[in-house]
Amino acid sequence: MKKPILIVLHQEQSSPGRVGFELRKRGYSLDIRRPPLGDPLPDSAAHHSGMVVFGGPMSANDPDAWITDELRCIERFNQADVPYLGLCLGAQMLCRVVGARVYKHPEEETEIGYYDLSPTKAGLALSQQWGGDWPTQVYHWHREGFDLPKGAELLAEGRSFPHQAFRLGQHGYGLQFHPEVTYAMICRWTTRAFERMNHKGAQEPHEHRSGWFQHDHAVKLWLDGFLDHWLPAT
Repeated sequence: MKKPILIVLHQEQSSPGRVGFELRKRGYSLDIRRPPLGDPLPDSAAHHSGMVVFGGPMSANDPDAWITDELRCIERFNQADVPYLGLCLGAQMLCRVVGARVYKHPEEETEIGYYDLSPTKAGLALSQQWGGDWPTQVYHWHREGFDLPKGAELLAEGRSFPHQAFRLGQHGYGLQFHPEVTYAMICRWTTRAFERMNHKGAQEPHEHRSGWFQHDHAVKLWLDGFLDHWLPAT
């Protein structure tokens, strides 16, 4: 029996989306926790095959007690060398754990919609190992970015936010973007958070929806290869 994957979500209606579906398809059960709603996090990484921390409207710099607890949990998984995947806020939290800065764009830019992604030389080499080309555009929903953690390997870059994907050690990954989104999730996000369409650099809701049809197939192919590489022997 495979040990479950710890899934950390940050809102009542949040979903692990396609990442959750793909993990279940690979035979993993999902241990879903929502720390902002009072769910406790495990004291040890020994009982999980990996940890995936998803996004949310809060900041990794917020002083809430649950964020401190979550950072400590991420640190436990990182120190135990258990596979970790941080998506948007989850990537920023990993940066906080290892001492890298998380901050807003100096010109108040945001990435809300589909934006260009450019793999680095290291990212291209890894993608050849896992057999999936990087997508040229990926889905974002954030207004904070991060410095590259010390010792991390930059895998992909962007324009307004240069650090888009990195690897820390052999099993820790941070992605500034959202490969988990489904079309239904995009429709829900652009409806419930419509006011954020006014943020600098944000795309219109119809651009989000049309972008999904244009770019999602490439994202799915990439994610398939990535997950097989991320969890090859657990």
